[in-house]
Amino acid sequence: MAYATTEDMTARFGSSEVIALTDRTAAGAIDETVLAQALAEATAEIEGYLTARYALPLASVPRLVVGICCDIARYRLSGASVLETDPTRNRYRDAVRLLEQIGAGKVSLGLSPAGQPAPTAGGAMVRPGQRSFPPGSLEDW
Repeated sequence: MAYATTEDMTARFGSSEVIALTDRTAAGAIDETVLAQALAEATAEIEGYLTARYALPLASVPRLVVGICCDIARYRLSGASVLETDPTRNRYRDAVRLLEQIGAGKVSLGLSPAGQPAPTAGGAMVRPGQRSFPPGSLEDW
């Protein structure tokens, strides 16, 4: 199972760009087979970085991983007829750097090592402080 879907790709990049990246036969529509292959390759690349820290495949896929999967798939879909652009290449490089940081434990996905959402320790406690200026002290301002 890929960590992103056709809907994720179109939400992130727009349907016209996804059509341009996948439509090899000039049918004017997204080629689901081509896109599924790119998303599967992106998922495999992601798992290569996450395998030491998380049980794979991830049971719960964080939005961060969905975005990384989309950026890698977009880069992989660039080729002979679709020009690779600097923003596409930069997003890919940023995704790989982020995966390296996740793999090194510097960035957390918010998941337990088993790949489930990590338990949280309750809510935040807010205590009001004292006022810096007493009421009415700034009336002359």
